[in-house]
Amino acid sequence: MIVPLTLADFLERADLVYGDREAIVDEPNPPGGGLGRMTYGQFAAMSRSLAAALDDLGVADGERVAIISPNAARFLVSLFGVSVYGRVIVPVNFRLNAEEVRYIVEHSGSTVALIDPELDEPLTHLTVKHRIVLGSSTDAQLFGRRDAAPRGRVTDENATVSINYTSGTTARPKGVRLTHRGCWLNAVTFGWHLGLSDRDVYLHTLPTFHCNGWGMPYAVTAIGARQVIIRKIDGEEILRRVDAEGVTIFNCAPAVIAAVLDAATALRTRGEKVPGTGRVRIVVAGAPPPSKTIERIEAELGWEFIQIYGLTETSPLLTINRAPQEWEGIERAERARRLSRAGVPAVGVRMAVDAGGEILTRTNNVFEGYWNQPEETSKAIADGWFHTGDGGYTEDGYIVIADRKKDVIITGGENVSSIEVEDCLYQHPAVAEAAVIGVPDEKWGETIKALVVLRPGAQATAGDLIDFCRSRMAHYKCPTSVELRETLARTATGKLQKFKLREPYWQGRERRVN
Repeated sequence: MIVPLTLADFLERADLVYGDREAIVDEPNPPGGGLGRMTYGQFAAMSRSLAAALDDLGVADGERVAIISPNAARFLVSLFGVSVYGRVIVPVNFRLNAEEVRYIVEHSGSTVALIDPELDEPLTHLTVKHRIVLGSSTDAQLFGRRDAAPRGRVTDENATVSINYTSGTTARPKGVRLTHRGCWLNAVTFGWHLGLSDRDVYLHTLPTFHCNGWGMPYAVTAIGARQVIIRKIDGEEILRRVDAEGVTIFNCAPAVIAAVLDAATALRTRGEKVPGTGRVRIVVAGAPPPSKTIERIEAELGWEFIQIYGLTETSPLLTINRAPQEWEGIERAERARRLSRAGVPAVGVRMAVDAGGEILTRTNNVFEGYWNQPEETSKAIADGWFHTGDGGYTEDGYIVIADRKKDVIITGGENVSSIEVEDCLYQHPAVAEAAVIGVPDEKWGETIKALVVLRPGAQATAGDLIDFCRSRMAHYKCPTSVELRETLARTATGKLQKFKLREPYWQGRERRVN
């Protein structure tokens, strides 16, 4: 017997098994009003109501429904209410400007746009067949229909769940088509590796638009865990929610955990206890975190650190690094070094590194293709492997990300990993953020430049930081210049936008390598 793997499995199980259990704790008092606290039975009913509302609008199976919103209970309902019942959700980065949003909505061919009230005015000129502002004024129409009976639900596991647009490392984002089969397998495998249970409380610190919140909304719904919404990321507020709601797990980028560490330092300075010690596990992805950050998470917070690696195109889970039993008792710095690697292949994933140093993968989680861009798809999936575009190597079975291949700095004929230099800079007590880039140099072709944000109240000169690196690394790897900045350009998911950081130094040159 072969039964299609679809997201309906997760929603229907939550409704059946955990119908009376509290499911969602919405952000208190968001623009347009929140949905408060709801059970899984109410959550499933709202999902069916949204599907019935789309039926009444004449939105056919396979049509695209865009949603532009920060984290919100209505967003979670939409993940299921759109995709389980045959349509395709297009989660749009709410931090994009109006023109960028317009491009995605038009490129995806979305006929419906669900818009957060806070974005109504900035997106006032967005043209789409059905433009709906989420909030209390439209709740009855979308989510409040009693005993709603949608006309049908998806039965094809290869149907598209979502089109997720990549976060801007190229001029125009590409739409990644994720399937029910891929999302189902990602969620189940992810939950297995994290040890999810119905006793967990999951905090939605990760933007839901980012690869459908990495698929965690599907996993935690299936297992009946309570989900807590946080709309805007703030270190102190995260700690408050961890304490107030009994949070046991959340996912984030390194920049988010840096904010939490700073907030925890402030708590201890006031003589207050950091919540969640011995209870919370955090899952970090988006960039390899510095080993010093990992040390601080375990020493200062008492939380378990887990790292994953993946891409939107892989739904996204490829590798996971969770300390095995054999690492118990090893020296803290060495443990952190080992945890800074991307990890071992998740169940069902095959990984390889080609002769050019690019990381390749084969897995059921790999996407169906880029929306209306078959040429780009054929570049990414070739000879039976997905080409990640990341450079790296293996170490005792662990994948180590050396860099984005295009970000490797070649200086005087030597390849330098910017991540290695950044990791060294993070060891300096005054450094809060660091980005290392290659800039043109007449003698060496390229030379290494560090862009650094200092911790509040800390002091260090460019010379101090260069000397610090030279005392710890081969000199050819060290920055020849350091620029102190107030902030560094990042994507909404916390990734450094190195193409933006490099651009001023390469203006007027046809090539971006020298």
